[in-house]
Amino acid sequence: MSFTTQLLEGLKATSAIEWVAVSSSIIYVVLAAKRLILCWFFAFIASVLFVYLCYMGKLYIEALLQFFYVVMALVGWFSWKHSSSDSLIKTWTTNLHVRNILVSSLLAFIIGFLFDNFTQQASPYVDAFTTCFSLSATYMVAQKILGNWLYWIVIDLVSIYLYAERDYYLTAVQYALFTLLAVYGFWVWQQEYKRQKLC
Repeated sequence: MSFTTQLLEGLKATSAIEWVAVSSSIIYVVLAAKRLILCWFFAFIASVLFVYLCYMGKLYIEALLQFFYVVMALVGWFSWKHSSSDSLIKTWTTNLHVRNILVSSLLAFIIGFLFDNFTQQASPYVDAFTTCFSLSATYMVAQKILGNWLYWIVIDLVSIYLYAERDYYLTAVQYALFTLLAVYGFWVWQQEYKRQKLC
């Protein structure tokens, strides 16, 4: 069976829950790129549904990540709602990015090792990688750090493989779209950041 045929068959078999989760996720990313607070409402809905989907697909680390997203959707909503001058887009120093990458990589290895040896987790190291880096990237979105989009480009590319391997083809397509939206989000935020610097 060719990849295209397999993808189409997978899309036909996609559950209503996954359709709603994917649609809500896409709306979230589009609204986040435009810095609209309503993005967090859709993030909340998508994350709750993905907790269930990931658990059923034996992606336990990813299920924990999605639960974290549920919490971060609430944190993001209140953070953006009560921000004033803090609503400006900010950047991290190279040193902060290096530290973040080292810490996230170390945690990914440790979590991957534990889940590989003590659970029936599917793709433990890949799942741990996307989870650990998604945690910091989500925090960066809530804090309006410009570089968050660069992290998401890498995370989304790896997630395409992760979900396709578990036969969540619609979600894999979603992450392909997310990769493009992350490029768009970075461009939009970068233009706004440049405008801020001129003011």
